Amino acid sequence: MKKTILTTIVALFCLSASAQFRVTSEVSTPADGDSWSIDNFTNSIGVGYDISNSVMVGIIKNGEDYDLAARFSLNDNIYLSVQAPQEEATDNLTLGVGISVHLWDNLYVEPNYTTKDDEGSFNVGLSYRL
Repeated sequence: MKKTILTTIVALFCLSASAQFRVTSEVSTPADGDSWSIDNFTNSIGVGYDISNSVMVGIIKNGEDYDLAARFSLNDNIYLSVQAPQEEATDNLTLGVGISVHLWDNLYVEPNYTTKDDEGSFNVGLSYRL
């Protein structure tokens, strides 16, 4: 039993030592008459894990629920994204394309265009690589 626990701890340590985690959020503009608040940054906050240099998987907050998300980097700056709720994922799939612009240290601003149900929207996101 001790060997199993020790092996699990060592495996988790090695996984986290080489891991690239990323915290992301899309900035939503306040409705007419409302002011800016922390909710504008935390309504769609998410955490991702970089499996490789070009693939990231994670979860993103969507209202009260959490969606599954994936991202494929075409090069250092341009990426394709997909976001799907946990239920009826294929019917409510969100596809997008964006560019990641390095601001400072590990902070990136990420303008992107997403489509859902034949309607597109332009969004601006923030990302911090841990």
